[in-house]
Order: sequence, then C-alpha cells, then structure tokens
Amino acid sequence: MKILATDMDRTLLPNGSWKADEEAIELFNELTTKQEVLVVYVTGRNLALTENAIREYGVRYPDVLCGDVGTSIRKYVNGEWQFDEGWISHVRHASPAWDAATIRDAVSGIAGMREQESEHQNPFKQSYYVEHDKKDAVLKQVDELVKGKFDEVIIYSFDSQDGKGLLDFLPASATKQTALEYVAEEFGAAKHDVVFCGDSGNDIFPLTAGFCGVLVRNADEQLVENVTKAMSENPDLKIYFAKGGFMGLEGYYTSGVIEGACHYGVLAAPRIDASPDR
Repeated sequence: MKILATDMDRTLLPNGSWKADEEAIELFNELTTKQEVLVVYVTGRNLALTENAIREYGVRYPDVLCGDVGTSIRKYVNGEWQFDEGWISHVRHASPAWDAATIRDAVSGIAGMREQESEHQNPFKQSYYVEHDKKDAVLKQVDELVKGKFDEVIIYSFDSQDGKGLLDFLPASATKQTALEYVAEEFGAAKHDVVFCGDSGNDIFPLTAGFCGVLVRNADEQLVENVTKAMSENPDLKIYFAKGGFMGLEGYYTSGVIEGACHYGVLAAPRIDASPDR
C-alpha cells in the first residue's frame, strides 16, 4: 500500500501569495485516482473547514482525513465520513494525564495569547492565537506552567500570510505525526511507502518521523531551517525540496506535492507521447 499524505493550507491548497499552476489540482485528482494511491489529508482544519476547501478549490475527497492537527481521524467511504473511534481510545490510553480544561486554566493569565474560537477546540486540542512579537515571553511562561505535566506536546507555528502566531496544546499521542503513523499501520504501509508533504511549522514532526518527506517550494523559511537542521543531525532522513521544472510545473502548492510524490515513486508521471501525428 502506497500512501500520499499532505497538509492542506498552502501545501495542497493554493491559498498563499505565490502563483499557482492552474492545472495542478486537476492533475493531482487524476493521478491519485487513476493510480489508486491512498490519499490522506493531515491538516489543522476541522471537518467543516476541510469540506469548505474541497468545494472551493476542487480538490478530491481524501480516503482518510487526519483533521484538527491530527487529533481526529475520519475515513471517507461511499460518500460518507466514518469517525474513527479506535483513535480516540488509543489516545486516551496512551496519554492518560492529558486534560484540556486544566491546561486552559493554567495558561489563562498569560498576556499576549488568546483562545481560538470554539470550532477550533476539541477534547484533544486546546488552541490559541499568539502575538508573534511576544512569542518568546509567552512560550517561556507556557513551559513553566504546562510542560511535562499533561502528556502533552506544545506546538508553535507562524502563519506568514496572516501574521498570526498559532499555539496548539495536544496529547503527545495525537499529533500529525502519530495520526499518520496510526493510519499507515492500519493499512499495512511501511514508512518508506508513505510520502508526507508540508509547508509550515507544525509539519516538522511528520516530515522528520521517517516517512518520505516533501517540502513544497513555498515552504516557510522557519520550516526549511528546522528540516535542514534535522537532516544534518540524522543523515537517514529522506526529505525532498520541490524546486519546480517538473512536468512544466512551478513547484508551489499542489505542484510541489505532485513533484515530490513522483520523486519517491508513490505517483508515476503520465507518459507523454512525443511521436508526430500521422
């Protein structure tokens, strides 16, 4: 089983400031459908926002959705979403000290951060906006109040398009990385048969977890630096940096996903018949 997993915003979706190849999404849909690759979206979006993106951009439905930064998993079967209750049981067992409400109380007095809207929260996800110029002070206080107490991971990323700092508290067992590992194991895929594509800070974990990683050409500088550092510390990591020029595509967004997937052989580029018409 070969798996193509990808972040959505500014990775699969062309919703950044870089110019997108107009034909890329249609090509992605065609290649993944015809070649019967298992497609997984690994995203910070919840279900409603994922469906909005599918309608707006015309990307196909995934076979599996690891949503809410990996804290929820759904399969798309016969036109319907099936919630994975086994994932919930797994996380509760693996992270028994996790308590979103207690974390919320612990950080309520920190200046420079505010709680995100209710639709961005769930029992395994407590999320905040952070004033980016105050992030060092905020994260220092967060570490003092939370770190190591709740079987948690603390993930900070910067949305360069909106200028917002984003802070997620998640169970250590429920991240983009662990959700994708869970899906890969369920479908019997070895890590070298899984490609993961990303562009921003919270993609660092699946990119450096032993899958075949892809950074689209528009990846954030912060992520490029962190990935490059990880590669210097672990030469066995497989990470491809999309650069454009493949199949006439520029390498941004969906084009970078296609380029990276073909680089690893999870997708095969369509054959072009160069013979003259007769």
